[in-house]
Amino acid sequence: MQNLRDASNPSSLVWFRIASQNSSAAETTHEKRLVCSVRFILIIAGSLLALNGIWWVGSARLTNRTALRRLIALFMGAQLVGLAWLFSGRLSHTGWDRWLPKFAIAALFIWHTLILPPLLALMVAALPILLLRAALHFFKRPRAAPAKSSDHHTTWSRRQFLGFAAAAAPPLCTLSLTTLAMGQLSQFRVRRFILPLRGLPRDLDGVTIAQVSDMHVGRFTSGRVLRDMVGAVNELRADLVLLTGDLINDALEDLDAGLELVRAMQGRSGSYLIEGNHDLIENGSEFERRVKASGIPFLLNESTVVSVRGAPLQLLGLSWTRAWENRDEAIASSVRQLLRQRQPDAFPILLAHHPHAFDAAAEASMPLTLSGHTHGGQLMLNDQSGFGPALFRYWSGLYTRGESKLVVSNGVGNWFPLRINAPAEIVHITLSRA
Repeated sequence: MQNLRDASNPSSLVWFRIASQNSSAAETTHEKRLVCSVRFILIIAGSLLALNGIWWVGSARLTNRTALRRLIALFMGAQLVGLAWLFSGRLSHTGWDRWLPKFAIAALFIWHTLILPPLLALMVAALPILLLRAALHFFKRPRAAPAKSSDHHTTWSRRQFLGFAAAAAPPLCTLSLTTLAMGQLSQFRVRRFILPLRGLPRDLDGVTIAQVSDMHVGRFTSGRVLRDMVGAVNELRADLVLLTGDLINDALEDLDAGLELVRAMQGRSGSYLIEGNHDLIENGSEFERRVKASGIPFLLNESTVVSVRGAPLQLLGLSWTRAWENRDEAIASSVRQLLRQRQPDAFPILLAHHPHAFDAAAEASMPLTLSGHTHGGQLMLNDQSGFGPALFRYWSGLYTRGESKLVVSNGVGNWFPLRINAPAEIVHITLSRA
């Protein structure tokens, strides 16, 4: 009867219509995002397949050695099959893309991100020169009978040798880097910082934190290395274990395993988690719902006060900022809004996956911010040159602005198989009074 009375109420009918419209709009928006995502994946897949074909034809023309051409065909065929398998598995959500061996997936990543793009750029840059040389050669030399294949010749000309080297080097480089990457996937270090902080209460002097960031449980980070990570964290016997985002690589299929790992990490005063961008790739709302339901302390633009050695310490967890335009400004706005929750009687620590949150945090005199996301720059020539400074203002280690400090972890897991001068790490922090 109550439902009938509510239905007869004009205001209830209006509310019902609005709720239905909002629900339909949300479903439509979700469907549009799915369509855009599938379209984007198909465009990327088609482009990569075409670029592979271009290089295959170009590399085959660099040499007239039948054996090398067969090896190139084998390598390129494996790349194309692997690429099609990877994308079809992601689009169908069947998970069969995860059946590929790690070595094969690593080779796909390295070839298509580090080797193929510069090769094609060189081809495009050299194309006018090659066309000009071909034209000059055509008009200056008299026509002669086609030369026989040099497969049976025991000596090579300089041109033949250079062509052979140019065709063989990219696959060999890919396999070498893949072999190096496979050895790195099970390695990480413990990096230690002692941070003098002004305003740190006497009772918190000497408090220790194990910061675990970017575990990326899934494609490249699985098996024994995950157990080793948990063991290393527990050996630190830290007061707090703080996880600063990207628990999983992308697939929600790995979430339960990731949550079990978090439960196994032992902090004297508990373990606390925030989200990162990779956590939201497959289904952000479902990730957040399941982590909330797990019972693990999960801070989504929320804060909590923890008693550490009898003193109050406030953890403020920033959600991942989904804005694509004016990202830094959106991050700063989210930080300012979150910091309204600061409690004057508790020492605050900000957990923010993206390190650019530090700008707004420093403006608000936050004593300590912990971040990840950058993987230490992933591929670095040295401490100051590489993808880190090219993409981020803060990318690895300790940064100070005034009385505020930021620690950016290189992350302990991997979404990309190869690291250069940016080793995987667990961060151990000791707080001290300035």
